[in-house]
Amino acid sequence: MNLNGRVAVVTGASQGIGRACAIELARRGASVALVARNQQKLEEVAAEISGAAGKARVTPADIENEDQIKSTFKSVIADLGKIDILVNNAGITRDQLVMRMKRADWDAVLDTNLTSAYLCTQQVISPMLKQRWGRIINITSVFGQTGQAGQANYAASKAGLIGLTMAIARELGSRNITCNAVAPGFIETAMTSVLSDELKQSALKAIPLGRVGTPEDVAHCVAFLASEEASYITGHVLNVNGGMLMG
Repeated sequence: MNLNGRVAVVTGASQGIGRACAIELARRGASVALVARNQQKLEEVAAEISGAAGKARVTPADIENEDQIKSTFKSVIADLGKIDILVNNAGITRDQLVMRMKRADWDAVLDTNLTSAYLCTQQVISPMLKQRWGRIINITSVFGQTGQAGQANYAASKAGLIGLTMAIARELGSRNITCNAVAPGFIETAMTSVLSDELKQSALKAIPLGRVGTPEDVAHCVAFLASEEASYITGHVLNVNGGMLMG
């Protein structure tokens, strides 16, 4: 899965799954543009990549802001010449039961998790069409497939990403551009670290492999979907959940 000469953009690259994806893509030879709001954390990821002889570009941006998204992608293309791989990973949670959920919390989650993926994808379509090669990978969630009480906004955004993935795959497939989704299950990240031990143990019982996943488990799958080896896969949702959901 050699990615030498490829240019990748990873959103939400400052921590967790996005950070692991950026490091793995760089390890396989891609030049990686790191996109997130926290510049200091992005600098730390870039330093780790550079320390391992990889190539990284720090690109701070708020992916809820359409103007910032447009300027970010223009600057990446100006500096790195092209974009081959887009990983739409940025995501947040604002958990609450539907009957109590505030509209602002619904909008924030949909804007960050779903609308940003649509906006970022729009920015890479033209360059990918010109080069007749591209990989778009959306990070969804097992809860976009099963639903989750208290996470109607999050589950809806992640289910929407799956539909978006399939629509893009159909629109762009004839130009050698693939679009796939990766659906993590219970992964050890900052987002899950705040959960109670009781909830973690309950989740663990539902995982046949008997362990919580790591960001690297997800990153390896993203690197595969970004590679030539995955050239005949599109519109697919790759489950990375330890068997939590099957079928």
